[in-house]
Amino acid sequence: MAVDGVRLSASAREAAATGWSGAAAPMIGYALTLLGTATAPVAVAWLTKLVIDGLTGAASLSELLGLAAGLAGTGVAAAILPHASRYLGSQIGRAMAATTTDRLFAATARFPGLRPFEDPRFLDRLRLAQEGTSRADGIVTEAFGLVRSAVTVIGFVGSLLVISPAMTLIVLCAAVPALVAQLKLSRRRTTLMWEIGPAERRQLFYSTLLSTIEAAKEIRLFNLGGFLRGRLMAELSTAQAGKRRMDRKELSAEGALALLSAVVAGGGLVWAIAAARTGTLTVGDVSMFTVAVVAVQGGLDTLVNGIAITDHNLRLFGHYVAVLRAEPDLVVPADPAPLPPLPPLRRGIELRDVWFRYSDDHPWILRGVDLFIPYGAAVALVGLNGAGKSTLVKLLCRFYDPSRGAILWDGADLRDVRPEALRERISGVFQDHMAYDFSARDNIGVGDVDARDDLDRIRAAARMAGVDELLAALPRGYDTLLTRMFASEEDREDSSTGVVLSGGQWQRTALARAFLRDGRDLMILDEPSSGLDPEAEADVHARMRHHRAGQTSLLISHRLNTVRDADLIVVLKDGAVAERGSHDELMAVDGTYARLFRLQARGYHETAPSDTAPSEPEARKEVKTECWTSSSTG
Repeated sequence: MAVDGVRLSASAREAAATGWSGAAAPMIGYALTLLGTATAPVAVAWLTKLVIDGLTGAASLSELLGLAAGLAGTGVAAAILPHASRYLGSQIGRAMAATTTDRLFAATARFPGLRPFEDPRFLDRLRLAQEGTSRADGIVTEAFGLVRSAVTVIGFVGSLLVISPAMTLIVLCAAVPALVAQLKLSRRRTTLMWEIGPAERRQLFYSTLLSTIEAAKEIRLFNLGGFLRGRLMAELSTAQAGKRRMDRKELSAEGALALLSAVVAGGGLVWAIAAARTGTLTVGDVSMFTVAVVAVQGGLDTLVNGIAITDHNLRLFGHYVAVLRAEPDLVVPADPAPLPPLPPLRRGIELRDVWFRYSDDHPWILRGVDLFIPYGAAVALVGLNGAGKSTLVKLLCRFYDPSRGAILWDGADLRDVRPEALRERISGVFQDHMAYDFSARDNIGVGDVDARDDLDRIRAAARMAGVDELLAALPRGYDTLLTRMFASEEDREDSSTGVVLSGGQWQRTALARAFLRDGRDLMILDEPSSGLDPEAEADVHARMRHHRAGQTSLLISHRLNTVRDADLIVVLKDGAVAERGSHDELMAVDGTYARLFRLQARGYHETAPSDTAPSEPEARKEVKTECWTSSSTG
């Protein structure tokens, strides 16, 4: 419970600080209007009592007119102030939503590596953190609402005390079980959101599949609509079953509390009528008592519900605070070692006895890799699926750190270097490159955002990738959106100008993005021609050879004809370096590389007669070559 209280306190402080930093003036105005709103009902009740007693007593006309004027003025204030508070509350909400959203995604961008985004528990927390940002203003406004309710309750409790201390105590005691029950319900709601979070995230996944173009072709070709819809509805059913259980608990608890309130109010009214019959209370006292009991019960109910809602919002907001304060997934040194000044890479990059696995429960992906990438050399990395190629690239970019061993950049351990400083020195195109729903200019410009407005540089990179002529001929040239998901402001009434590129055209656009980062120390090319036809592939590799001449580059490809001109070819097998050398040297060794190169080359020669079937071992070899591709996990 102590830890729980500390977390709620931390969430409350963060919410208050966020609101004050972004909306101090609206918060002050909101507090004042709520104070007026809280005191107005009490003033109306007292003025009404005085008017009634004055009418049945000996009050003068001027006294009654004064009370009436006060009652009218208080009524006007009571009518206007709620609207003013709603307006100011909306301003607080917008300001806090903007601040918390910005801080949340700034926090996710501060994770140096990829590990959090491959952790389902973190992704569930991130989803709840996004929900928490939408509740941030609720924490502040509910806190003020609690003060307003407390002021109203105190005012009417004072009025009740004047009439009957005993009845006041009974009404207050009846609120205690309500508070306990609502807090328990609040905690259960928050726990439920965490429990059904995975199901709701999978539901979102299936709904996205069913509503986006990326999956539309396969869904229609394989008739997957019913299958995916069934999966979606199963996850929805799981989430709704949990919510129904929660609804039943709330219904039973809140029904019992409502019955208790009704019994207390009814009993109090019977007592007041009996007291008026004996002359203990005046008619005005009965009126005041009736209003006060209802107001206290209503105020206490609002107060209890407000506390429960604030508790729930604070718990959700706690996920936001947890993301904001999460430790980085990579150790970033407080006093990082600087990379050498430009030109930075002098000697080369060394992998020294590098081992890696994603967790203690996972198998080893890399097993003692020793590799040196010399400055100015073109190094090719080849291997079967799971050999560790893509994982090695992740380590070079410091998306992960080695489990054992070290990676040295001109002798500097990458773990001693700030990740952003390292990545500033690297350019590349990945096999799973992004196709952003941006304009053509922005799709290339994200390779170096400082150059996004420099159309000459962007077109030069596009020419180098062989895609300038295509992009320039689009309906709005480089300002054409490469998507039909959105429309630009200029084309809101005609979205037909959006263009969807082919796979090969996207490949060249991604390559232009990498070329825009010209002058970097290391270029990583992970299957840069996987989506190209043979003619385009030959053209792209010729352009890349020209671009990377004299520069340090790492090329990963399963098409061995594209790597034969590399200065060094490294064959990975089962997470270790199996062979290394030039194309001619590896062919002379007649090992794995030579066998697979000849097997691939044979596919381009004239095929054997159809009645000549390959032997079973050879058939297995040919099937195995289908796995000669890169994978996202190695």
